[in-house]
Amino acid sequence: MPQIPIIMPQLGESIAEATVVNILLFAERGREYVTILDQGHHTPAPWINVISNPSFGFQVSAYGAGFTWSQNSQQNRITPWSNDPTSDPAGEAIFLRDEDSGDLWTPTVTPIRVENGSYAVRHGQGYSRFEHESRDIAVDLLQFVPLDDPVKISLVKITNNSRRTRNLSLTAYVEWVLGTVREASAPFIVTEIDPETGAMFARNPMSNDFGGRVAFFDLDGRQSSWTGNRAEFIGRNSTLGRPTGLLRGTSLSNRTGAGLDPCGALQTSFRLQPDGSINIVVLLGETDGASSAQGIITKYRTADLNAVFEKVTKFWDEGLGKVQVKTPDRALDILVNRWLPYQTMACRVWARSGFYQSSGAYGFRDQLQDSTSLTVVSPTTARSHLMRAASRQFQEGDVQHWWLRDTGRGVRTRVSDDRIWLAYVAAHYIETTGDRKALDEMIPFLEGPPLREGEHDNFFEPATSKTNGTLFEHCARGLDSSLQVGAHGLPLMGTGDWNDGMNLVGEDGKGESVWLGWFLYTALTAFIRIAEERGENERANLWRQHADALKAALDRAWDGDWYVRAYFGNGAPLGSVTNSECRIDSIAQSWSVISGAGEPARMRRAMLAVEKYLLRRDDGLLLLFTPPFDKAQPNPGYIKGYPPGIRENGGQYTHAALWAALAYGMLGDGDKLGELMWLLNPIHHASTNAAIHRYKVEPYVVAADVYGVPPHVGRGGWTWYTGSAGWMYRVALETLLGFNVQGTSLRIEPCIPRHWPGFDIRFQHGGSSYDIAVENPSRVNRGVVAAELDGTALPLKPLIVPLADDGKEHTVRVVLG
Repeated sequence: MPQIPIIMPQLGESIAEATVVNILLFAERGREYVTILDQGHHTPAPWINVISNPSFGFQVSAYGAGFTWSQNSQQNRITPWSNDPTSDPAGEAIFLRDEDSGDLWTPTVTPIRVENGSYAVRHGQGYSRFEHESRDIAVDLLQFVPLDDPVKISLVKITNNSRRTRNLSLTAYVEWVLGTVREASAPFIVTEIDPETGAMFARNPMSNDFGGRVAFFDLDGRQSSWTGNRAEFIGRNSTLGRPTGLLRGTSLSNRTGAGLDPCGALQTSFRLQPDGSINIVVLLGETDGASSAQGIITKYRTADLNAVFEKVTKFWDEGLGKVQVKTPDRALDILVNRWLPYQTMACRVWARSGFYQSSGAYGFRDQLQDSTSLTVVSPTTARSHLMRAASRQFQEGDVQHWWLRDTGRGVRTRVSDDRIWLAYVAAHYIETTGDRKALDEMIPFLEGPPLREGEHDNFFEPATSKTNGTLFEHCARGLDSSLQVGAHGLPLMGTGDWNDGMNLVGEDGKGESVWLGWFLYTALTAFIRIAEERGENERANLWRQHADALKAALDRAWDGDWYVRAYFGNGAPLGSVTNSECRIDSIAQSWSVISGAGEPARMRRAMLAVEKYLLRRDDGLLLLFTPPFDKAQPNPGYIKGYPPGIRENGGQYTHAALWAALAYGMLGDGDKLGELMWLLNPIHHASTNAAIHRYKVEPYVVAADVYGVPPHVGRGGWTWYTGSAGWMYRVALETLLGFNVQGTSLRIEPCIPRHWPGFDIRFQHGGSSYDIAVENPSRVNRGVVAAELDGTALPLKPLIVPLADDGKEHTVRVVLG
């Protein structure tokens, strides 16, 4: 596949000229991110890929380390998870040994790195590939997960590039966890060799929720020796980089059973003629029993794995290919066309795991927000999660802040914004898909003990109520339970709103949130229309009256140049010019615009303050607030536990920065919107070798935060598992490019930088294709002056393009002016 270097051009035009350092390339159309590691160089952090289907997956780093899970990435890890970016320890490995010389190496950097050897790592959607040649033996390792089965496939192709016959062995190794952490589960793990398939089975009968499941490990049926004893394989005082069990002249004991230091090691030997090659398949998975494990092993021993892999890539190509953009910003195209929706689906919605957090749980507001970015790419996924989230609501209207899928156990809290997100997301889903029938879906409520006086949260397994309600009723109860206000007429903040770290602002039951007021206003106004359509006039009138009162109260939260963020229970403001810390908070300003509730002149003035005080162009940052919390009182909460300028405590929190970009777009400032989308794009944080080592994290996925204080200014923080990916996708597509699907029509209202001459979008609507060309001859930010569909003029203000699933190719031309 041809490679298109889009960053680090100073390193030369060819890979060969640049192999002395890390090479960062995007393959054709941004499908792959390629890292070349050569001559002792390494990435600043172990850049990873998250590969999954809805119930099974694995994480793998550029060095080859990672972990595999089944059902739940936190509670049922098959192999060990680590978030150590320094050592990046391996709990899985593949070893090659030259049986004549005793040389031992791995096709990945971890756990044995060959000095002066070159490694090519390709992270793509649904797979990772590792290419390495050492001792005249070339290895191509392809790892992926089928769409429907709980198994990780490692397809190893080994080629003899020497002029002599080679006697080699391959050993595949895993450390069993079958739980959350190895230290807790290891004493209870039992291994055996299945008499029917010869594969290794492993069980943890002491696991409360997964004790009946069977993990399996197979070497294409080729295994001639094995061990289930880690102490034997690694050896006393040794390491995985020099395992005793693979020293020259040693063989594995074929020992399995209980009471061991559990691992799985399978070995096979083979001979390769000059220019000869062999394919060996490693299977690692877990099912609900021995018979299903045997069935999967048999299936993939005989399957055409190239066809299985093609099915995976076709799935992602078709899903991610529904909307393809071509703009003057190639880096933006790569994220929008491939990596942002992939990060959201594979990591956030399916895996719920990344390098810096492996939660396995659903966050109520978290995955709901993620699903809003999937309403076009995968509307069935968005719909199913909407129903899933509604099922985690108590009869009183509050919800589980987070919960575990397999047991339903979760935490009931006083976090205030959770219950509002259901209505907000439902309204967006209905507007985008036109699926109003979703509102009539019947979903049961939960029952459980309410929080006691002074109790902030309670983790328990609730009962499913016999009381059902429509999705509309669930959304309505969430809104109804959010109408209580404090002394300033603003919503009560509880033990945190969007910013969980401000958990003490409203813990006394009196503190109020300005941001929550904007957000509640947004949800109420969206659902007033829906309620009226359904004849719920009494509720609609109540919500309208509350929204009007909110708007007036929010206007009183004006602080002179921007809006206050919140009020403590004693009335003291937060996010005010009178504060020495957190004088201005971005989300209280951006949501005054997003909600449409702010007074026009004040909205613009508030966003000017964001630019003046929070946008640091030289550092490439847009801060959440400033100054960071450190010593000032009253204490806002555990947010002060973060060092000043890190994460939510005054660093760049990308989620909030994207809301600011959205606000600038809604104000019609396409130049500012375009600037922020450039600034927030991770690819631009890694445009030089120095920038790579400053930013340190993956340039192909969004980071939740970027540090804002010396000596780590510009360093990326938490990547992959962040809702920022979904919001970046929405802001880029819906606001910047103005592409908004509305059922059977398409609204086009771009707001772009004036220097853009235009852009193109290709949209797959069912069996039809729409090629959209937007021209900007007058170099304006926005304003459609002409449009046509298939050569016929369309009415404007707004521009609505009717969509037809007729199997035809359509063209849309839009002119700005």
